[in-house]
Amino acid sequence: MVKTETDSIWKILKEVVDPEIPVLTIQDLGILQDVKIEGNKIIVTIVPTYTGCPAMDMITVNIKSALQPHGYDDVEVKLVLEPTWTTDWISEEGRIKMKNYGITPPQEKSTDIRSLLGKDTIVPCPRCDSKSTKLISHFGSTACKAFYQCNDCKEPFDYFKCH
Repeated sequence: MVKTETDSIWKILKEVVDPEIPVLTIQDLGILQDVKIEGNKIIVTIVPTYTGCPAMDMITVNIKSALQPHGYDDVEVKLVLEPTWTTDWISEEGRIKMKNYGITPPQEKSTDIRSLLGKDTIVPCPRCDSKSTKLISHFGSTACKAFYQCNDCKEPFDYFKCH
């Protein structure tokens, strides 16, 4: 297989981390959508995890900063709202990294009506794997997370809400 310049750019961008969950890359989260080369210009397309996500500005800066040392100075980061991002796009590797970091990844698919209603979701503790947990707040350290506590090990933790 012939390696292209686009492949090289993808490889560089696979190292760009999410500023809110620094163990995850933008590829782990599934927000890195496309890379195009138009002349000397690199166009990177990303989709926010939700409209108004404050991390997108920092991600844009990080994308440009990652590409610049490799000679890519003319970089446009395009933010698109369609298709709408879903937690289904988080990679399996990303889910493992999230759990190891202390955040329970989404437990259902976005197409599961129960997740949309917020019912019947068992949120296991990322530390001890207990399924005996309780919701403390619908809002965790960021808007895309809820705050839980384990009834067994008593540790608090974030749950990355399905959407």
